Amino acid sequence: MIGHTLGGRYELLDRIGGGGMALVYKAKDNLLNRYVAVKVLRQQFMHDDEFVRRFRREAQAAASLSHPNIVSIYDVGQEDDVHYIVMEYVNGHNLNEIIRERAPLQVEEAVRIASQICDALDHAHQNQIIHRDIKPHNILIGNNGRVKVTDFGIARAVTSSTITQTGSVVGSVHYFSPEHAKGVATGEKSDIYSLGIVLYQMLTGRLPFLGESPISVALKHLQEPFEQPRLVNPHIPQSVENIIVRAMRKNPHERYGSAKRMLADLETCLLPERLNEPPLSFDSDEDEEEEQTRAIPALKPEMRMSGQETAARKEPEPKEEEEEEEPKRRWVMPTVLSVLSVVLIGILIWAIMTLRGQLSPDDVEVPTVVGYPLEQAQQMLENAGLEGRQVATEPSSDYDPGVVIKQNKQDMAVKKGAVIELTVSSGPELVEMPKVEGESYDEAVERLVGLGFDRDKIAKNETHDKSDPGTVIDQSPEEGTELNPETDTIELTVSLGEESFLMPNLIGMTLSEAKAAIMQKDLVLPKENIIYEPSYTTENKVFKQLPTEQNEMVTAGTEVKIWVSSGYPADAKTITYNVTVPPAAEGVQSKIRIVYSDARGDNIEWGTQKITRTETFPVTLVLSPSKQGKITVYRDDQFLADIPIPYEDTQTSSFTVDPSYSEGPQASAGEPDRDRNRDKDKDKDKDRESDTPDTDETQGD
Repeated sequence: MIGHTLGGRYELLDRIGGGGMALVYKAKDNLLNRYVAVKVLRQQFMHDDEFVRRFRREAQAAASLSHPNIVSIYDVGQEDDVHYIVMEYVNGHNLNEIIRERAPLQVEEAVRIASQICDALDHAHQNQIIHRDIKPHNILIGNNGRVKVTDFGIARAVTSSTITQTGSVVGSVHYFSPEHAKGVATGEKSDIYSLGIVLYQMLTGRLPFLGESPISVALKHLQEPFEQPRLVNPHIPQSVENIIVRAMRKNPHERYGSAKRMLADLETCLLPERLNEPPLSFDSDEDEEEEQTRAIPALKPEMRMSGQETAARKEPEPKEEEEEEEPKRRWVMPTVLSVLSVVLIGILIWAIMTLRGQLSPDDVEVPTVVGYPLEQAQQMLENAGLEGRQVATEPSSDYDPGVVIKQNKQDMAVKKGAVIELTVSSGPELVEMPKVEGESYDEAVERLVGLGFDRDKIAKNETHDKSDPGTVIDQSPEEGTELNPETDTIELTVSLGEESFLMPNLIGMTLSEAKAAIMQKDLVLPKENIIYEPSYTTENKVFKQLPTEQNEMVTAGTEVKIWVSSGYPADAKTITYNVTVPPAAEGVQSKIRIVYSDARGDNIEWGTQKITRTETFPVTLVLSPSKQGKITVYRDDQFLADIPIPYEDTQTSSFTVDPSYSEGPQASAGEPDRDRNRDKDKDKDKDRESDTPDTDETQGD
């Protein structure tokens, strides 16, 4: 039924337990978004109207209980022929598993567990609900240490037909109270007796009564004393043994009057002043001992006389006869009772021997084969004179494939040659990987966790993609793959959205270079977004772009627009100036650096040259009507001269730096000395224009 949803809300996720009457599943309550345990009646009981009716009534009665040590009942329902009870999910183990693994338990732990069980029983008894099936299997221990009692009242719902089907006594005979074994009405003290056995088992690691058959165990509950707990485990304090002894008295009147009184005793039994208190004793124990050892009274001396003497005394005086009659009456009744006891015991022994005579010759004890591989388990059963037959396979997270996980008969004697039905593990229950691509990451994780996958085993890989951020764009394994939720790992690739990056700088690139840069970044350049215009700044290169901001963040697919220079505008003037510069001293090396400004930009580096004599350097400028040109000369990193080139000045094609500049003050650009040198240059230019207007042309030649 795993994967089935009951009542439109309880999605069965995994099977976590089961017994003779029902299977228990871990489920997700999709309405309240919480985990619950769902107990589903086995199919063979679904059509027993009386059982179903009592099952529902008892479940509803248990639902009325509200106590921290009682598993809460949330819902009771039916879907078609399926009857189910929804209850609190306890994440932990049952007490039977803990006893198997760790018994005997520490005294403090056992007393703590017993106290919580006792508190739960007290609450139930006050609400007129008797459990009747207290045993370790029905005690759940959460991972937080909280004890939870479950299966309240369910055992009462079994009918005669179900007893016939199972072939066993209802409940567990090892935890029966004597009155339960007799078949008489059971009450609160029956639960107290069963709790005493549970406490005995926790502290000793064994049951007080074992036998070859359920009948022999039941008779021991009625007749035989149990071995004192301290003889099995000397570490048990006398105060704790006294609690077990009182709880397990065969006479209900000698047990605790209520679970509340037993709880009060448990809460103080580990106090230092109580640990070594005297052993508990009962008056009835002495009476039973006297009755067992009491002999038939011996005959008086007068009764041992010869026949003649007896005959002579045949007619005693009336007074003497009355005197002898009184003592005679005193031993008649005990004698009769003793004889009757002997007869009854003899009949009981005869019945037991007869019953054992019918069973024991061919009876064998069923070995426990759970946890063994099937072939080994079958061999163990065969060695015991039994036949092991595989009847089913079930998924199991606790056992490897091929290992026996259940057997229909265990810890009991059966006829030699009997068939023991074995259920074998098919391995962990696998879950089909769903498709989560296209879902948000959070939704996908919650869906996988709901299927039983561990949240820590869901790996997240993030990458940039055109999908919305947080969307699952890939999954591994693929949809439909069968996985083990407890061990397998899932990888989900999640979109971070489209990746953003810095807009490349296209200015100064040729068209082919710009296209390559745009393609490399997955940007888009439509043909109509390539615009050719004249430009002062460059020729046949990009001089403008959109997005315009360099280093602006863009994403793949962003549309780009560029302007490519088709050449200089019609009013642009291209002039080459020959700049003649002397060294600081003839024959001594100087470093000449030339910087120019024109329509293409300001402070453009022309370059540097090393000279030892006067040399001329051509500098080409592009002038526009709105911006004049300028050439600046530096020698040995010191400002030497500024040469202004106006747009209207199209005749001057050369300029010689006056050698006298090398003798004047050397100043950096922008300092007052530079301004004075520039004034000298202007004065010399005026002199040249007035005196020798053709000087520049002559120098140009």
